[in-house]
Amino acid sequence: MERLRDGENSTVMHMTAEAFLKLKLLPRGMMIAMTIMSWRCAEWFMDLPPEAQTTGATAFVSVVMGAMTGSFGIWMNNEGKPHDTSANRPGNGSS
Repeated sequence: MERLRDGENSTVMHMTAEAFLKLKLLPRGMMIAMTIMSWRCAEWFMDLPPEAQTTGATAFVSVVMGAMTGSFGIWMNNEGKPHDTSANRPGNGSS
């Protein structure tokens, strides 16, 4: 990250694409969204009266929880690995 002067008193932050990718904001935001979604889904199902807990509602909650389990496993497996961003650059001989 580098700071650029814009006018007298303001400072503008300029972030490169590699620095942005190192922060991993998109995967972390998606995991937060998936966690909130699965939590709200479980709350919804627990608030249903027993006669409304149908097979369809049970299957819906099961699919949401299964998706959360799978995405969490993939995220945890990829979180510690360094990502090589130079593989997609032109001129590296991979085309």
